[in-house]
Amino acid sequence: MAPSFPGSGLAKGLAVTLRTMTRKTVTQQYPEAQPELPPRTRGVIGLFEENCTVCMLCARECPDWCIYIDSHKETVPAAVPGGRERSRNVLDRFAIDFALCMYCGICIEVCPFDALFWSPEFEYSETDIRDLTHERDKLREWMWTVPAPPALDPAAEEPKELGAARKTAEKLATAARREREQEAGE
Repeated sequence: MAPSFPGSGLAKGLAVTLRTMTRKTVTQQYPEAQPELPPRTRGVIGLFEENCTVCMLCARECPDWCIYIDSHKETVPAAVPGGRERSRNVLDRFAIDFALCMYCGICIEVCPFDALFWSPEFEYSETDIRDLTHERDKLREWMWTVPAPPALDPAAEEPKELGAARKTAEKLATAARREREQEAGE
């Protein structure tokens, strides 16, 4: 242990204060100047309504039960004569109570149809807590603030699925070319 003299802690504290006082301040003037947010900022959840199939996975997996979904079934006529009628779910209400939401992102991860996205929007405060339940119209507006996905890394490996598909396509093209050559040779 290093020997300490009386008042050494006070001297260290004053040294830190002096260093801090001589540095330039980095205060951001928030309302006038918008902050530079990181690309993966979690602000609010945006809804891409066209992709929602009302599967209810997001509402079931939400640990806070802050997602409210209402729907009804609608019959779709047969596409071809003699075909079978289909039924599909139609979204009536999609709301998220941001007073309850803990911004865990589970709903976004479990959505199999990419209907939910993180938006960097963070200015959605209300004077009454009951107004923090935002309906699908507001969630749709936030969808347009969602940034585009990052570009793929050019040095990354090609996905195995693409490589397998390319090999299959090359085999089919080679077989078709050989078949044409055989037909032309006969």
